[in-house]
Amino acid sequence: MTLGFVRHGQTDWNLAGRLQGSSDIPLNDTGRQQARDAVEVLRDHGDRWSAVVSSPLSRARETAEIIADGLGLELGPSYHELIERDYGEAEGVVEAEVERSWPGKSAPFIERLESVVGRGLSGLERVAADYPDADVVVVCHGTIIRYTLAEIAGRELPPIRNGAVSTVEHDGAAWDVTTVNDLPL
Repeated sequence: MTLGFVRHGQTDWNLAGRLQGSSDIPLNDTGRQQARDAVEVLRDHGDRWSAVVSSPLSRARETAEIIADGLGLELGPSYHELIERDYGEAEGVVEAEVERSWPGKSAPFIERLESVVGRGLSGLERVAADYPDADVVVVCHGTIIRYTLAEIAGRELPPIRNGAVSTVEHDGAAWDVTTVNDLPL
């Protein structure tokens, strides 16, 4: 089983360097093109994909719709576990200001990374249970992808780019990260 994680396409808040977190911000035109570009990267993995699922946030859901259409697949369900990290009152704030106000994103109202990783692993297992032995595209968000895959890989990973594909494979016993940001790990 392979899961192809895709970070949603760009939004205006991404472009402005604002933290989005669980705020429901729509894709912009660049983001829609990034979703179409992701279809080509996913096709490079062959005709393996059986389904496309996502986070319920509109930027992820629209990216998933574009990818499902491009691959000729029906859009599958959304999973609450795949929602982006909750940044609380820091959402909408430019990243540089967040760093000045709350270094390391350490404010008590910001969801802890351990919680994000726990949700990410739970979401991964739920998708795997819903689609046993299938290869599934999972569209969600940068922080949840990065830190969930880092936990599986046992090492730090780079930030996940909008529209990038990162893959994990299950060999029957454990998950293994095989690509990050369209490149072999």
